[in-house]
Amino acid sequence: MKDVKGDLQVHSNWTDGQNSIKEMAEEAKKNGLEYIVISDHSKYLAMTGGLDEKKLLEQEKEIDQVNKQLGGMTVLKGVELNILKDGNVDISDDALKTLDLVGAAVHSHFDMNKEDMTNRVLKAIENPNVDFLIHPTAREIQKRDPIALDVEAVIAAAKQNGTVLDIDSYPDRLDLREEYIRRAVQAGVKLGISSDSHSMAHLHYLELGVAQARRGWATAEDIVNTRTLEQFKKMLKQ
Repeated sequence: MKDVKGDLQVHSNWTDGQNSIKEMAEEAKKNGLEYIVISDHSKYLAMTGGLDEKKLLEQEKEIDQVNKQLGGMTVLKGVELNILKDGNVDISDDALKTLDLVGAAVHSHFDMNKEDMTNRVLKAIENPNVDFLIHPTAREIQKRDPIALDVEAVIAAAKQNGTVLDIDSYPDRLDLREEYIRRAVQAGVKLGISSDSHSMAHLHYLELGVAQARRGWATAEDIVNTRTLEQFKKMLKQ
């Protein structure tokens, strides 16, 4: 845990989180982090009050205000996009270009066959605005099986496109699972650990993500959010 500098997926009360952006940032700072990414859901996930382009812009302004009030902690602007059935995402390219970290995830049509599902996810990975594939196999332990996915093809595409693969720390997910983490490490793909927190109490879930990364034989070098804020930003630009 001492190696982890940031949290790459934090939800606020702008969508389905319980706490404000400032509250999440202050709690993360208490936990020793330097930065968090606010990654609230985008508009297709209506059940969470997902944000459209206008709301995302309003949230960015609030993040700017929060950053002026924090010392030793930075809130980065992000989003958790929906990967639609055809592999497109549900926010315009122009809006995505204003964000620091763009994540994307499968939240629907979980029963697609392996070929179609893989092509769907690969299209999202190849989107130049998508930096981060969130909970890549969409599993929920003891609730929903992983989607049918050619993980080797996803790892290869992530390597080719410089896309970071998520290790989602939320106890119901722990996604990627350890054997896929190991394969990603062997392929030289960068991984990121996120708490997927929806309240201040969830921020401690990062510890589970660290444990999951270790089970997959990942080291601090393999995890992008072991970098300082400036190092992390430069890595994303590359």
